Amino acid sequence: MQLDKQIFPSTICNIMKHIVAATALGISVYACLWISVAYSQPHKLAAWELIETRGVNQDVYFHAWGGDPQINRYIQWVAEQVKQQYQITLHHVKLTDTGEAVSRVLAEKSANNDNNGQVDLVWINGENFAAMAKHQLLTPNWVAQLPNFALTDPDNNPAMTRDFGVPTQGMEAPWGKAALTFYYDSLLTQTPPQTLQQLNIWSKQYPGRFSYPKPPDFLAMSFLKYALITLNDSQPETIKNRLYQQADAQSQALLLPALWQYLDDLHPYLWRKGQHFMSSGLALRRLMGDGELTLAFTFSATEVPAAIARFDLPDSTRSYRMRDGSLSNIHFIAIPYNAAHTDSAKLVVNFLLSPKAQAKKQQANVWGDTSVIALSQLPAAQQMWFEPPAQSHPSANVTNQDISPALSEPHPSWTKVIATQWLQRYGVMR
Repeated sequence: MQLDKQIFPSTICNIMKHIVAATALGISVYACLWISVAYSQPHKLAAWELIETRGVNQDVYFHAWGGDPQINRYIQWVAEQVKQQYQITLHHVKLTDTGEAVSRVLAEKSANNDNNGQVDLVWINGENFAAMAKHQLLTPNWVAQLPNFALTDPDNNPAMTRDFGVPTQGMEAPWGKAALTFYYDSLLTQTPPQTLQQLNIWSKQYPGRFSYPKPPDFLAMSFLKYALITLNDSQPETIKNRLYQQADAQSQALLLPALWQYLDDLHPYLWRKGQHFMSSGLALRRLMGDGELTLAFTFSATEVPAAIARFDLPDSTRSYRMRDGSLSNIHFIAIPYNAAHTDSAKLVVNFLLSPKAQAKKQQANVWGDTSVIALSQLPAAQQMWFEPPAQSHPSANVTNQDISPALSEPHPSWTKVIATQWLQRYGVMR
């Protein structure tokens, strides 16, 4: 057999480079993969090679939340990797709120700065993605160019191309996924609540031992959206489906009363009788570590054993998912429409989607963020990278996760509606 004549020599060299590397690792499947690409998609392979050529030896400004030391250290590790591989200098621009990056890009567009923006990459999802897409602030149709995007198996995993129910249209690449996970001190309660309704009963039995952060904190909104979905589960499908559409006055009138009624009943039995709410999920975890709470929750299950290992949580902490459902979502990375280093940004994102980077990120002592890679797309040797350590802490075994239904995020418009009305009702001590 002869290689397709459309493949020019440099592309063949690139293919052979990967084959040699794969053979050295004993992973012959990669040789087959790259030969297959060479035969079936020579132009696509050549296009990626051109991106690699143009993207090396550049700066990339990655605007991402900087509130967690573990995540910050992981991004620093990524910076070291892309420096070695591509001579790219990755700058982590630490944000307290992703809206800061959105506002910067919007201001640049207003000033007609369409080619030399200061944001090359931005970590976003949900409401911020919807806002940037609405104002045409994102580069379209670039994600399919990434060789490693195929590892997410998007054809059989539609969640990889939808953000809070909104089609991404190639404007952002998935980076990680998570689900609402509860954790408790097993020395203080052996029968934690298994449903939202049981949570109300449990809170009355253990007053002051549970709470949630104050909106618009992300974890607070996750709990409230979980409650909103669950409390309306018995509604007709036509009404429930309105959670995944733009929130208008009629849908709010149909769906929100159940949430406010539930919270009115729950709040007197929360920490500090529901008259004070902590500012963040990190503060919630600290209250668990200090012994003030018996039950809490997180959006990253592996955060719990990692916190135990750091002695931030008691060794008796255990994790589980609610039987009536777990709010689940995927977080993404996007390239603004006016990014100054687009090709370099694509190289960084492709690395972030590599098995090496995804397996590293999933380690509990690194970050604990669940991978978006479909393990079926990997050779057996690399699938083993994602297995939990044999001597992992019992809290790493999240009970009920196989039977807890995955609840999809509502339409992004519900986030602002819930937060605004919550603050009107509960934001001022009464």
